[in-house]
Parts: sequence; C-alpha cells; structure tokens
Amino acid sequence: MIRIFVGQGWRKQEMDPMTKMWVSLVGIGLMAIAALIISLARYKTKGILRFILSILAFGMLVLGGILGFISIT
Repeated sequence: MIRIFVGQGWRKQEMDPMTKMWVSLVGIGLMAIAALIISLARYKTKGILRFILSILAFGMLVLGGILGFISIT
C-alpha cells in the first residue's frame, strides 16, 4: 500500500500485481549490481575510486532494499 498526496490530504492506493512484480525485479537487480560493484571495488581498485564505488554500491543496496520492502507491502 502506498500513500500518495492528492489534493487535500494523503490517500491510500494499492499497486496492481504487475507493478509490484516490476518494483521487486528492479530492487533485486539493484542489489545484484551493488554486489558486483562492491566486488569490483574490493579486488580491482584502490584509493578514492574504491571509496566512490563503495558508496555507490551502498546507495544501490539501500535503494534496492527500499523497493523490495515497498513491493511486499
């Protein structure tokens, strides 16, 4: 269930099953890409590039987790 702001207040709106599937798929994809990026950062890079890639992977992991949580509610 997602709350959206419409006109004078917040309103609940359900997602249809296909939309939930796509949101879940994007969340899983972001988590998989984050795992690949963190592996690349740890084994192939050094210095500031390693830090930047790690921060990017962490952000993708958090976003993927949020999308996964949205898809099950």
